Amino acid sequence: MPGLRPHEISLLRLLERICDDCVVEINETGTELEYKPGIVMGGRNLVHDCGVSRSIGYFLEPLILVGLFAKKPISIRLRGITNDPKDPSVDTFRSTTLPLLKRFGVPSEGLELKIESRGSPPDGGGEVILTVPIVDRLTAVRWLDEGMVKRIRGVSFSTRVSSQFENSMIHAARGIFNRLLPDVHIFTDHRAGPQAGKSPGYGISLVAETTSGCFISVDTAVSYARGEVDEIEYDEKRELMPPDNVGEQIASCLLEEIAKGGVVDSTHQGLLFLLCALSEPDVSKIHRQELSSLDVWDVDIRTYLESFHDYLQYTYLRAALLQLGRDDTLMVSKAPLS
Repeated sequence: MPGLRPHEISLLRLLERICDDCVVEINETGTELEYKPGIVMGGRNLVHDCGVSRSIGYFLEPLILVGLFAKKPISIRLRGITNDPKDPSVDTFRSTTLPLLKRFGVPSEGLELKIESRGSPPDGGGEVILTVPIVDRLTAVRWLDEGMVKRIRGVSFSTRVSSQFENSMIHAARGIFNRLLPDVHIFTDHRAGPQAGKSPGYGISLVAETTSGCFISVDTAVSYARGEVDEIEYDEKRELMPPDNVGEQIASCLLEEIAKGGVVDSTHQGLLFLLCALSEPDVSKIHRQELSSLDVWDVDIRTYLESFHDYLQYTYLRAALLQLGRDDTLMVSKAPLS
């Protein structure tokens, strides 16, 4: 279908909400967009409904990047889906994305994501509160040592299903990890009543912390797709993946991410490159893993690099376009590199 999709329109409305004198006009078919930039003001006690076509994780990354350079700190309540199979979960954002931002000089004070309630597809019902501080500039980084994995942490969740689902996922995941290292702790977060949202679901988020302070994360969620709950009788619904299989698969996914190397996982590659490009006028040097596609934005990482290279014309990405597949180091600078 041509035109903007519901989640893209919602993201534009979110940016409009945190900016002053920003105007977004979209025609009835969604095929024409007129955007008038404004001043990023930020503000407190803001509220935005993200809808249910994409999860809250889709909105968090652009929101926090813009919010860092606002006039005032941001405090906003986001409503929608907290965990789904496509976008990074709110748990991954809290355990991995926030520590990544701190590497670039973002202060810990005022940087927080609080999960008020969980929301699974298709109907959501989750709520989170995000607070974002403001910064004058981001610090360039030299981040070349991914270190060795020293511990694994995680959190499982369940909404409107038995809490035993979480125990099964944790037991299956630990069965793989405990053969490799002893320091493995996966916590449970069973929600009931209003805090469980509007749809049944369950899932798990895992993060491996290394000796050099890197965080490698994966997550997944299991729930019914849009339309299944209303259109099919309960006893005819498709069978969801058993929690034992979920635990085994997510544990294997984390081991695969670790084996790829690099200081961040594939989900955070695009954010890492963009933070380097937005940092102070100095050289950032990072050790990366094999390039991946950005599932959140439905774009190949090379296309992503080309896009913000063209937009930030003062930024020179040596090897970004020609040699990214030949070595495991990327240098980003705001001055030409010899």
